[in-house]
Amino acid sequence: MAAAAAAALFDALDKDGDGKVSASELLRCMAAALGEEEAAAAVVEAADADGDGLLGRDEFLRLAREAAEADDDADGRWRCLRAAFGMYADDAAAEADDGGGEQYITPASLQRMLSRLMVGPSQAQQQLGLDECRAMICRFDLDGDGVLSFEEFRVMMHDGLV
Repeated sequence: MAAAAAAALFDALDKDGDGKVSASELLRCMAAALGEEEAAAAVVEAADADGDGLLGRDEFLRLAREAAEADDDADGRWRCLRAAFGMYADDAAAEADDGGGEQYITPASLQRMLSRLMVGPSQAQQQLGLDECRAMICRFDLDGDGVLSFEEFRVMMHDGLV
């Protein structure tokens, strides 16, 4: 969030004009999204550096800057996850639709990528069969179509393995 936008938001939240944002003032803003006074109080408590129970302009701007940095980190994680998904995905579906189709991880594309990762004489004996790859996909195939979409891959990486 740009500093000017954060400052304007602070001014909009500071309804009584005392230069501080209270939990109740923050709650008015958060009510549409969260509707929980406890959430607003927790945000104020976490960002309240001077311990007065209120967010001063500097505290609020620091909170906004940290939130923007967290969004940047999330964007970076999403791009990395998308790249990892692309390594395993079957390009045939996307290419069949002139590059605009959705990619999926199929048992064959999973087997192909895993065999690329397992190089060397001792790993050749450990190659997974298609049935084993189907079983791996089945565990996270939320819609039962036999392949993993990006969303299913994201859930697997976030909830299943991390």
